[in-house]
Amino acid sequence: MPNRRKFLTQSLLSTLGLSLGSWGCKSTKVAPTESSSHVAHRTSHDLPLVISTWNHGIPANAKAWEIIDSGGLAIDAVEQGVRVVEADPTMTSVGYGGLPDRDGNVTLDACIMDKTGNGGGVCFLQNIKHPISVARKVMDETPHVLLCGKGALEFALNNGFKAENLLTPESEAAWKKWAKESNYQPVINIENHDTIGLLAIDKHGDIAGACTTSGLAYKMHGRVGDSPILGAGMFVDNEIGGAVATGMGEAVLKTLGTFLVVELMRNGMSPQAACEEAVKRIVSKQEYKDIQVGYLAINKKGEHGSYCIHPGFNYALYQAGTNKMYNSSSFKS
Repeated sequence: MPNRRKFLTQSLLSTLGLSLGSWGCKSTKVAPTESSSHVAHRTSHDLPLVISTWNHGIPANAKAWEIIDSGGLAIDAVEQGVRVVEADPTMTSVGYGGLPDRDGNVTLDACIMDKTGNGGGVCFLQNIKHPISVARKVMDETPHVLLCGKGALEFALNNGFKAENLLTPESEAAWKKWAKESNYQPVINIENHDTIGLLAIDKHGDIAGACTTSGLAYKMHGRVGDSPILGAGMFVDNEIGGAVATGMGEAVLKTLGTFLVVELMRNGMSPQAACEEAVKRIVSKQEYKDIQVGYLAINKKGEHGSYCIHPGFNYALYQAGTNKMYNSSSFKS
C-alpha cells in the first residue's frame, strides 16, 4: 500500500479456561511444548519465520505462515494472524469474547508496524471485532499513529467496519460473578493467556509486528495498557529486529520495554540477552512479586529469544516447517 506518512517518525484476569477449538485453519505440524533453554539460536538458513505469544499463537502462526509461504508480505501476515485470535470467543483476553472492564464494557487496544517503520494503533475501541485492522487503516490511510475511543470507533465505521456486541454470554456471566465482590487483584498466569503479539520475517527478509488485546479484565473504565503503544507493546526496526510484550502493561509502559529490547539488539545483544535485560530493568525498578511480564524478540538473522519475570509464559514458533510451543525461561524459578 502507498506510504502516506513518511513525514512522521515513527493480569485480575479471566476465570475462563483456554481452548484452541476449531480454528478453520490449514492444518499444521504441531510439536509438544518444551523449554526454550533447549532451543539453539536460529540462523538465517531458517528464514522465514513467525513467532507469537501464548498458546493462541499456534493458530495465529498457522494463518500468518499461509501468507508468507505463498510469497506474501510480513505486514499482511501479522495482521491476518492475530485476526484469528481476535475472532475467537474462547480467547477471553483478545477481541470478541474478551472480558470487560469493571463496568461491563469490552474495550480493545491494538497496534501494527511495518518494514518502513510506519505504525498505527487504536485504543479504548469498542464494538469492533478486529482492532488490528483498524490500526492498519490508521497506519496506511491517515497522518496519525494512534486513535482512541469514540474517534477510533467513528473512523472504523466510516471505513466500513461493522459495529457489533463483543460481550459474549460467557464473558458477561464471568463479569457478573466478579461484580458481586468487585475485588480487583491481578493473578499471574491465571489462565496462561494474555495479549497476542506476533512477529514475522517474510521471504524478502522484511519484518513486521502486530499486537492486540482486550486488556486486563475488570480494569477501570478507560484504562489503556501497553498493547497499542509503539515501543511498549510492540516495536519493529527492519534493520535490527522486533519485539513484543505480554503481561502487566503498566510495567511495560514504564520502561518502554520493546523499544528497549530492539535498541539493546542494535547495540550488539542477542534477542535472548536483550529480553533478559529488559525484564531485569523492570525487576530493578518496580515491585514485581505479583505481576508477570514476558518479552519475545527476533533479529534480522532469524534468531529469537524470550524471557519473563515468573515461570508460565510460553510462545509459539513456526520455523523450518514446524509450528511448536516453547516455555520461556524466567527471572524467578
